[in-house]
Amino acid sequence: MPPTWTAFAGHRIIASGPLHAMLRATKLLLDKGESDPVLIFEDQTGRQVDFNFQGTLEQVLERAAPGAAHAGPGRPRLGVVSREVSLLPRHWEWLEQQPSGASAALRRLVEDAIRSPAARESQTVARAREAASRFMTAMAGNMPGYEEASRALFAGKRKKFKREIKKWPEDVRAYTLQLGRDSFANKGSAKD
Repeated sequence: MPPTWTAFAGHRIIASGPLHAMLRATKLLLDKGESDPVLIFEDQTGRQVDFNFQGTLEQVLERAAPGAAHAGPGRPRLGVVSREVSLLPRHWEWLEQQPSGASAALRRLVEDAIRSPAARESQTVARAREAASRFMTAMAGNMPGYEEASRALFAGKRKKFKREIKKWPEDVRAYTLQLGRDSFANKGSAKD
């Protein structure tokens, strides 16, 4: 699924969608003199993202365009990117004993985990909880019920979670539910 973003002015959603569409709508509103603070969130992760809205719309869109290709170690033509991994000495010893080398062994382990249905479900739940939590902290950290809602989110208690966010502003509540929709995938999650 292609990435999407949502922009808030205060507690109301002002734009949502693909990057250029969201930036275009947000820039238009800012140019009209929007007085509420504008915060933008990446929908897949709940991370707050900053964009520079100075200048023309074309300048804003140009600055937001994906940067140049990653330069550095690895095999960029194949999409391989080199990054640092920190492991305990016993992990490095095991990896060094693998017949095809440490990198190949790590790739195999990751591929096996990706293919595992249980791991996929667990990762989906974890990603949804983290996304909802990031957004909640930024937008609702000072609202009534935040701490209890956060506890309910990570405990997988859907009913309690919904009860705690019920009095939040409509758009904040709806977006929190959207980000956290997969947080309650486990069978017992409707319990309080």
